[in-house]
Amino acid sequence: MELAKSPLNLIIAGVGGQGNVLASELLATAATEAGYRAVVGETFGVSQRGGAVMSHVRVFTGDAVGPLVPRGQADIVVGFEPLEALRVLLDYGHPGARALVNRRPSYPLAVLHGEAPYPPPESLAAAIREITSETRDFPATDLAEQAGNYLAQNLVMLGALAGTGWIAIPVGTFRSVIAAGFAGEARDLNQRAFALGLAAATGEGYSLR
Repeated sequence: MELAKSPLNLIIAGVGGQGNVLASELLATAATEAGYRAVVGETFGVSQRGGAVMSHVRVFTGDAVGPLVPRGQADIVVGFEPLEALRVLLDYGHPGARALVNRRPSYPLAVLHGEAPYPPPESLAAAIREITSETRDFPATDLAEQAGNYLAQNLVMLGALAGTGWIAIPVGTFRSVIAAGFAGEARDLNQRAFALGLAAATGEGYSLR
């Protein structure tokens, strides 16, 4: 398997508490295990209060690159939250960019308190599709709840990314990294969540029963 380009620039977009940092570390580790080089950079808003979090992952061969994706050069945006996915795409995407988006919003405090509006989901989805070459969305939070904990949505999205074929990292490599990185129930939960995301992306089907 070969990278579509080098560097391949990915940004994981979400809000504090959604597990961006863990997902980016697992992705970078899987990339290096697959024989590539990878760097990770993080940018945070008020993450502990649900502020925006962007995790930059650059996978490459050859000469080293900086940890942050330049504006307008993100090839893949993995959106844990749809509004954050759109914001990142507007700043960092390009006409050939692809997006993988969790359908369920995570409302900021201003929205929950009635101080600010949140765009209708349909308009968000339409806006994302308009500025990408390909967009796929998944009920990642629902699948994480099926796996056993909604917080495992980050592993669901990682599984979905592995299943898209957009990044040249074997599924088995992701599985090995997850198995090595966790123990006990946390490992079981993350493996289930990854499998559900992978099945959703490939259409192969996966049942916990």
